[in-house]
Formats: sequence, C-alpha cells, structure tokens
Amino acid sequence: MTQPVLAVTSRGPVLGTWQGPSARFLGIPYAEAPVGELRFAAPVPPAPWTEPLDATRYGPTAQRRPFTLDGPTTIPEPSIPGDGVLNLNVFTPDPAPGAGLPVLVWIHGGGYVAGSAASPWYDGSAFNRDGVVLVSIGYRLGIEGFLHLDDAPDNRAVLDWIAALEWVRDNITAFGGDPAKVTIAGQSAGGGAVQTLLATPAAHGLFRAAISQSGAVKSHQHRRDALADSARLTERTGVPARAAALRDLTGDELLALQDALAGPGAGLPLAPFADGELVPVPVSEAFADGSAARVPLLLGFTRREFNPPAGADPAPVPAEAVRAVLAGHGLGPEAVTAYAALYDGADPAQRMGQALTDAIFRGPSLALAEARADHELPTWLYHFTWGSAAHCLEIPFAFDLLDAERVTAATGPHPPQSLADAMHAAWVAFVRDLDPGPNWPRYTDKRRTTMTWDTAPHALDDPLSAERLIWTTPPGAP
Repeated sequence: MTQPVLAVTSRGPVLGTWQGPSARFLGIPYAEAPVGELRFAAPVPPAPWTEPLDATRYGPTAQRRPFTLDGPTTIPEPSIPGDGVLNLNVFTPDPAPGAGLPVLVWIHGGGYVAGSAASPWYDGSAFNRDGVVLVSIGYRLGIEGFLHLDDAPDNRAVLDWIAALEWVRDNITAFGGDPAKVTIAGQSAGGGAVQTLLATPAAHGLFRAAISQSGAVKSHQHRRDALADSARLTERTGVPARAAALRDLTGDELLALQDALAGPGAGLPLAPFADGELVPVPVSEAFADGSAARVPLLLGFTRREFNPPAGADPAPVPAEAVRAVLAGHGLGPEAVTAYAALYDGADPAQRMGQALTDAIFRGPSLALAEARADHELPTWLYHFTWGSAAHCLEIPFAFDLLDAERVTAATGPHPPQSLADAMHAAWVAFVRDLDPGPNWPRYTDKRRTTMTWDTAPHALDDPLSAERLIWTTPPGAP
C-alpha cells in the first residue's frame, strides 16, 4: 500500500507517495513548458503554485518516438504526452529537510533525440536503500534541444540540464538531500551530457563529482559543424533554420525534419556543440587544456557497444567502410591500419560494430582518461565485459535493478546478482565518498588501472593498451 508524502519546494508544495524504501515525487516542473514563444527559448522558472501539486505520476516526456526495442537499446522508455516536458523525478529514502544525504542526478540517454526519464531502469529504489537521493531529469531533444537556430539560444538542452541542476541546488534539501553533495551521471547521450557539463563553466559549482557511462558526444563539435548541420537541414527540406519558421510545426513535422538530417555519415547532428559561449570549446579540448571541471570522475564503457549480437548472420560490410568510419573519427592512415590489424580475424559485421564501439565510446573515453591523468585529476575507468557487453547492458547492474522490466531480454536469464551488488556498491561509494572503494585504484599515467566488470570483477593495469595507443596518439606522431 502506498502512502502520501508532502514536500515543499521554492515554487510550491508537491504531493508524492511512499513505495518500498522510496518517497517518490514524479513530474515536478523545474521550468515552464517549452511551448509557444518558449519552445526554442532558454528555460524559465515555473510559475509558483499554492495547492499541493500531484507528483504521483511521471510527467510528460520530450520523447515522441522511442528507439525500437530491437534497435540500439532494449531499455523500456515510455513516451508520455503533454507540453510540460521540463520536469524531474525525486526518489528519496528520507524526505526530511536537513537529512544531508548525497544526491545522484541522472541524465537519460537516447542519442539526444529520444529517451525517457520515466524508464523503470532509472528507478531510484536501490540507491535510496543505500542512503542516496536520486533525481532523474527530462530535457528537450532533437531539433528543439540542439539544432543551431539563428534567432534562438544555442544548446538549449544544455541550458535545461543547468536549470535542473539549479533546481536541485535550491530545492533538494526539502527532500533530504545535500546540495553540496551532488553527483551528475548518465549513460550514452546522458554520459555525453555529463562530459559536456564538465566542459561548461556555467554548470561548474552545481555538482561535486561525475559519472559518464558510455558517454557519446559529436565527433565534430565546433560551431562551424553545427552551422553546417543547420544549413544541411535547409538544403534538404527548404525550411529555414530559424525558430520563427519552426515554432508552430507539429511534433510529427519536426520529426520529419529530424529524419532529413539523419543518414550515413551524419553522426550526431543534433547534439551539444561548442558554441563559443555556453560551451566554450569542444569537450575533448576542455579536458586536454584543463578547463573542464576538475571534480572526481568515474567513466567507462562496454566491450561491444554497437556490435551485432553473437550468432547473427554477418552482413556484407566492405573493409573500406570500416576504414571510412575510423578516418571520419580522426584516425590517421597508420592508426587505421594498426586498428584493422587488431580485428583482422573478425567477420566484417563484427569489425564494423567494433569500429563504431571504439570510435564513439571507447576511444574518446580512453582519451579523456589520459587527459585527466596528465592533469593528475581523480579518475576511475571501467570496462564492462560481462555477457554480450552490449550498449546499455551495464545500467541495471549499476542501478541494482535486475528484476526490472525487460532486463532479462537484454541480459538473458539469471544475470548475476553478485555483479550488480559489486557495481552498485561502487557507484554508491563514489557518490557518497568520492571514491569507489579500495579494490578500484585510480587511473594514472603510471598504471592506467581499469576495473573490469565481469562475473568476477577485477582491476587490471592498462588492459586496453593497444586501443589506447591507437586512439590517443596524434596523427603523424612517432
């Protein structure tokens, strides 16, 4: 049986429910609904209210069209209709003001065009059981969140993330959290959001630590690349890349425009970029020059993020296509040849899947870990290798939610609870203590210790040395 529970925010009271170890407050607006003149504007605080707001159900999602379940993710991600998509969910074990609990703010993935904070995989009950408040946030997606428009602020979704973090700063005490003990975290596009916030000075001071799981950012992140994407939209559709031209379009019409930007070699045309102001420089440059936030960072990836399932019929993938993917993500000719030699015996489909895995996830994350080690910043790196080690597979282990909807569709029957126990404990320790524990040493330029999450978790020194050298050696360097 659920019981009502009340908390008071700076805008008004909210009514949630107790469920197991969690007091749940769902769909709390942190900004006004982005409609009309606000559709492509910076987020603005919601109007205050006096009567308790019903926070017993998830609020509307920006996602209108989820990824198909047989596509790149098996995460169940509901699409909930409505305009007020700038909302968040709070799961807390102790909604008493002053409890002083650490806080984990979760940013969902979905390629920056899909995803839902209402997924059962992002339930905060296990974190609550272990004394951590969990906040999951919604934000604008696709064209509304990321396309450069001449008459609108850039990186509107980044502004959404910052507005949500400001809400946490101003309100989480009312839910038992400590605003000085906030860790930001996310997976895939959510992990890329974490990396972007680390590179965004306006977000600094709103969190004290970060977790990036399989973080993905644009491979070409300069302002000129965003301008080219906007020009491409107009070339392909005839629609000007201006808020005035897009503001009154329906959701389906925006999705059609979004589809026109997609295609082979498009990468992530709708994603955060270095606009020169809010996000001053690309993520990789901010880490390399030391301007990214110097907070503790836990990051990693799975072994086969985008590989086809084992036993699938190999698709005809020419070697030239694999080389083009690698070159398109910055590898020079010698590095491309060295990379091809690593997977010389794999079938063409697996070679392409591994190239995408390394180009989008493993290579960039290794480079970030190396940059952090150069600056002697506290960093912990992991490599998830259990089972299929596919994209998103580590989430229910980190959240300790192996019994959640569709988990066994991704893991197969009987996923090891011992692995979930170990991963979840490390995540909790990091959020609470800024260190995942004694069994997981920091990543340094001397040892490059990497935690391998498998049936028997173990730390290894530089297990991906071959890949690291390929992805972190500048073109033309000896």
